[in-house]
Amino acid sequence: MRGPRAEGTARDVLVPGRMPGKEAVIQRKTAEQIRKMRRAGTVVGDTLRMVRGMCHEGVALKELDRAAESFIRARGARPTFKGYHGFPASLCLSLNHEVVHGIPNQRKLKKGDILAIDCGATLDDFVGDAAISVGVGPLTADVEQLVATTLECLLAGIAASRIGHRLGDVGHAIEIIARRRGYGVVREYCGHGVGRELHEDPQVPNYGEPGSGPRIQSGWCLALEPMINLGGDAVHTLSDGWTVVTDDGKPSAHWEHSIAVTDAGAEILTLCSDGTQP
Repeated sequence: MRGPRAEGTARDVLVPGRMPGKEAVIQRKTAEQIRKMRRAGTVVGDTLRMVRGMCHEGVALKELDRAAESFIRARGARPTFKGYHGFPASLCLSLNHEVVHGIPNQRKLKKGDILAIDCGATLDDFVGDAAISVGVGPLTADVEQLVATTLECLLAGIAASRIGHRLGDVGHAIEIIARRRGYGVVREYCGHGVGRELHEDPQVPNYGEPGSGPRIQSGWCLALEPMINLGGDAVHTLSDGWTVVTDDGKPSAHWEHSIAVTDAGAEILTLCSDGTQP
């Protein structure tokens, strides 16, 4: 789950709160705090893998959400999204042209669907936040490439998240891959800091100029999350006040990991308990 960059509209309820003109305060996490975030992140990774395994034709989105909530609570954690600014579910489930913040309902998965699964879990007062995009059965070649490219964008952003680099380097690493393949990059919504709160400073756009923005420091914990569209950049929010969709109705993919910046590079905190991707 991410926060948009602008403030003051219905679509902005997931933004980390900040008064206009107030400087960002970026918290550097201790080794113990990162350990706790890793534990919360493992719950997220395992939940995403479990839900991925349920994504078959005929399964209702609400069923996926119920299973995720039960799984998270059985691990001693709580679903971070549920009740967050009034969000009614434990997962954000966004289908096809839905970009982010889709509300689980009774819609059933169909062959050829692309589903973005966004999950947060809080354990020991620290948050893990990650997302994957999965296909229901075989995808068309263009959508399959979109999903793969969006993951590639995420991994490039993670690789750029190194001490001494700047946030603009991270956004540029994400954007350049998508643009070279002709994809749209969602600009209204972005990654963010993460820790005790789901949304902390800094905001991390999925675009940027190399060498711009704050210099990355050891102990920063970030949720990077490219949202890449098969068509154009433009998106809008539906009347439910949550679900964000592409303006042109073309599919969108979303991948996210929470990471910790360390002296050795960026550590992914939201892997599964066996150390692999969800």
